[in-house]
Formats: sequence, C-alpha cells, structure tokens
Amino acid sequence: MSTTGTTLVTGATGTTGSRTAARLAAAGHLVRAASRHAAPVPGTRPVAFDWHTPDTHAAALDGVDRVYLVPPPGDPEPAAVILPFLERARRAGVRRAVLLSSSAIAEGDPVTGVVHQALPGLIEQWAVLRPSWFMQNFTGTHPHAHSVRAEGVLRSATGDGRVGFVDAEDIAAVAARALTDEHAPNADLVLTGPEALSYDDVAALLTEATGRPVVHHRLSYEQLRDRLAAQLPAEFAALLAGMDRDIAAGAEDRVTDIVRAVTGRPARSLRTHLAAALGTGGG
Repeated sequence: MSTTGTTLVTGATGTTGSRTAARLAAAGHLVRAASRHAAPVPGTRPVAFDWHTPDTHAAALDGVDRVYLVPPPGDPEPAAVILPFLERARRAGVRRAVLLSSSAIAEGDPVTGVVHQALPGLIEQWAVLRPSWFMQNFTGTHPHAHSVRAEGVLRSATGDGRVGFVDAEDIAAVAARALTDEHAPNADLVLTGPEALSYDDVAALLTEATGRPVVHHRLSYEQLRDRLAAQLPAEFAALLAGMDRDIAAGAEDRVTDIVRAVTGRPARSLRTHLAAALGTGGG
C-alpha cells in the first residue's frame, strides 16, 4: 500500500466506514473520520460532516487527497448531495474516490447508480464497491437482527432466492486497498461471500449458532412493502421490498472472488461470521 496522503472516510461510525477507518489507521495511514457529531474513531482525526450541510464540507476536505463515500442512509436521491461534493472535492485536490454502492444497484440505476455512472468523469482514480447483503444484518442493529433476538424470526419476501452474503470486514478490507494501493482499481467491484444462501439457510445457520430455533417467515412483496412503510417513506419501502422480490427471482444468486483477488485471502463464510459475532466458537 501507498502511505502518502490523507483519506477522508465519510460515515465513519457506520458499518463499513468504521471498519475502513480503523484498518487504514492501523496500517499507518492518515485518516479523517467524518460523522455528524465528529465522533472519535481510534487512530483518526474526527471531523463534523453532514451530507446535507454543505458548510461542513470544506473543513472535512482540507488537505485530503482520497475519499471513501458512504451515501447518506435512507436518502432516495443521494446524487443530489454527493455529486456537488465530488466537484468540490476535485477542486480541493482529491484524486481518488471509492464509492459504497450495492450489488442490487447497477451503473445508471436510481439511488447510488447515478453517482456510479458519474464518478469516473469526476475523479481520475476511482472504484465502486457493490457488496451483496451484509452478514452483520443478522448480528448487528438491523431489523433482521432485532427480530432474530426478540422473536427467533427472519421476515423476508425472498422466497427460495439465494444471496451471497458478505462480511463488512471483507468490504472494509477491499475499501482500504482500493483507497491506498498504488494503482486504483478504476472498476466496478461486486463483493460477495463464498456461498449463496437462501433465508431458510440463514435461519438454519442462526439456529445452529444461537442454540435456539430461528425460522424464516415468508412474506409477499406487498406484505413486506406495507410493513416497511410503517417506518420508512413509502417510496423507499417499495424500493427495499422490490429488492427482496428481485432476490426471489434470482438476481443475487451469485458469488465472486473479488475479495480474494484484492486482499489475497478468501472471503469469510456466514457460519464463521456468526460464530465470531455471537461468541459460539467454531470455524
């Protein structure tokens, strides 16, 4: 890895941002950890940053030459704030940007796909990370994890569809390399774990890891959409439910070897992640 320059990590207290910032700092890189309240991240310099408050952007970008872009959560049109930020970043001297997107969102699609499409024309060195669904959804603060802990239930509209769930630690490992290797990927990187699993498979692995029954409750698209709409804007709820419907149709039934190709080690399995996260041992 190169050791020059300062990296701005947006979303530095989030699932991938915190892990990316920690990896960069541990490797000796200068890191500016951006979050709304400038929360401390070990080994980094915290800075207050809000995508929707442009007055916070100049200080965050001061002296920075590379940026990890974590879109504002829940924003259905992140390009409206990210693209002006990237224009400003380029003028401030940023030469490399790595965007966190999703395996479900292709270049040019709504939401982060718009940023994906524009990125190569804005920043000379770049990468777009398109990870599959996070393994941490089942062990962290995601609604899936809450329902597993509280009820022993997973709810989805995925049917028998399979997903190549990926560990956020592997996403962060790829992000750190993409940000600091001598040559930027200048590529779209679809990141998955080593196997594609159905939600029935996940429920069985959670049962094994927790020692108590976990079942997958199959919902229709409409049932999931309406359930999500009770807590989220209707448009965003429909988008999320639609992603489950796409999974049911086979859209995420794939695995890639990009984690190994970039980091030199294989992606971690869900069984291994659950054992580590839930303290159950095993490999």
